[in-house]
Amino acid sequence: MSTYKAIALNALVVNRANDRHGELENETAAMAWLFSNQEEHMRNLARDIVSEGKIFEPPLVGPDGDQYILFDGNRRITCLKLLDSSRRAPTVELQEYFAGLRMRWQGPFLTTVECRVEDDRDQIDEILYRRHTGAQSGVGQTTWDARMKATFVSRTGRGANLNVASEVEKRLAAAGMLPNGGKIPLSNMNRLLSAEPFRNRVGISVSKGHLIYTHEEKSVLKALRQIAQDLANQKVVLGDIWDVEGKRAYLDKLEHFKVLPTAADRLPKPEAPPRGPSGEPPSIPPRPSPPPQPRVHLIPQQSYSIAWPGTLHRHRAIWEELQYQLRLEDHPNAISVLVRVLLELAIENYVKRTNMPLVPNEKLSARAVRVAEHMRAQGKIDAKYVGVFQKFGRSEMLVSADTLNRYIHSNNFNPSREHLVAIWDTIAEYIVLCLKV
Repeated sequence: MSTYKAIALNALVVNRANDRHGELENETAAMAWLFSNQEEHMRNLARDIVSEGKIFEPPLVGPDGDQYILFDGNRRITCLKLLDSSRRAPTVELQEYFAGLRMRWQGPFLTTVECRVEDDRDQIDEILYRRHTGAQSGVGQTTWDARMKATFVSRTGRGANLNVASEVEKRLAAAGMLPNGGKIPLSNMNRLLSAEPFRNRVGISVSKGHLIYTHEEKSVLKALRQIAQDLANQKVVLGDIWDVEGKRAYLDKLEHFKVLPTAADRLPKPEAPPRGPSGEPPSIPPRPSPPPQPRVHLIPQQSYSIAWPGTLHRHRAIWEELQYQLRLEDHPNAISVLVRVLLELAIENYVKRTNMPLVPNEKLSARAVRVAEHMRAQGKIDAKYVGVFQKFGRSEMLVSADTLNRYIHSNNFNPSREHLVAIWDTIAEYIVLCLKV
C-alpha cells in the first residue's frame, strides 16, 4: 500500500543498487558514481533546487528498518544531502561548490522530504517500469517532441534562453518605475510574456538572446510598469493569464485603456550594415554560399511566433500538417486544398478579432483585400504588399483566389510543387498576421 509521508533527510538512503549503475558497495559509492558520470547535470540540478528552495516531485522510497531506500529520486536527494553536508561530496572542488550553494539557500533548509512510500517491492518495480523504460505503446511516460516542448515554453515562458521577466525588472528598476515593494512576480511576468505575439504587443522582442524595444522606450516602460503593478498587487493572478485566451484578454484590456504602445510609437527597423561587392560585410572575406536545401514541406520548419489559443485548434492542426506531415512531392493535392482552407480560416479569424464589419455574400478575394487594407492602416504591412491582394481577384495571376479555387474544383488543374511554394511564400506573412491578431 502506498502512502505519502514526510521523512527526515538523514533517514533517506541513496540506493547503492540503483538501476542507473547496478550494485555498488554503499551509499557513498552510489553518490560518487552520479558525479563521476553526470557531474554537469548534478551541478545544474543542485543549483535549481537552491534557486527554488524545494524539489518538485516526491521521491519513491521503500522502508528498510529505520531508514528508507530511494528507488526514484536518488539524484535529488543526493543534492540535498550534499547541500546539508558538503564534506560528503566526492572531490574537494565539489565540496567547495556545494558549500557555496548552501550559502545561497533562502529560508529554512529542507530537513524533511515528502516521499511516496511503497511497502511492496514488486509494486515499486511496476512504477519504475512505467516511468523509465520508455513509452511502452502508451503504458509508460511519453517524451515530449520538439513541438510539445515549444508549446510548453510558449505557454509558460519556462526553458527560454532569456529570462524576460528578470530583464523587465532590471529595466523598470533603472527607470525608477518598479511597483511598491520593488519586486515583481517573475514567474507570472514570464508566463504573460512567454511568446513573441504577447511581447510584441507591449513593445518588446527577444532577438539573439537579448531583450530589445520594438517601440519607443517611454511608451514601453509605461506599459510594463502597469503590468508589473497589476501582478505585484495581485490585480492579475496566475489563473487570469494561464492560457492564450487569458493573456489576450488582459492585453486587450490594457489596449482599450490606451496603456500599450501604438503603431505611432513603433521604432524603425535597424538598417543592415554596409556590404562589399560580394554582398558580405567588408571585414569578412567572401565565402561560398551553401547550396539551397530542397523544401520538403510547404511551410518551412522555423518559428513563426504564433500563440495558438484553443479557438484556433483547427487552424493549428492544418498548419502542422503543412509544416511537419504532408510532403510536397507526395501530397500536392492535399496541400493545395489545405492552403485554401487555411487562408479562409485565417481571414475569418482576423475579421472576428478586429471587429471588422461583415459583408453578406462577400467573395474571398474581396475580403482578403479588405483585411489587407486594414492591416495597412494599422501599420502592419506596406502598400506594396497590399497590392498583392488587390490583384488577388484577377484570374490571370498565379497568386489569386481563382487559382486556389481551381485547386479544389477543377478536374484538370493540377497543382505543382513550384506553384505551391510560390503561393505560400507570397501569402505566408499575411496568414501569420491573421493568426497572430
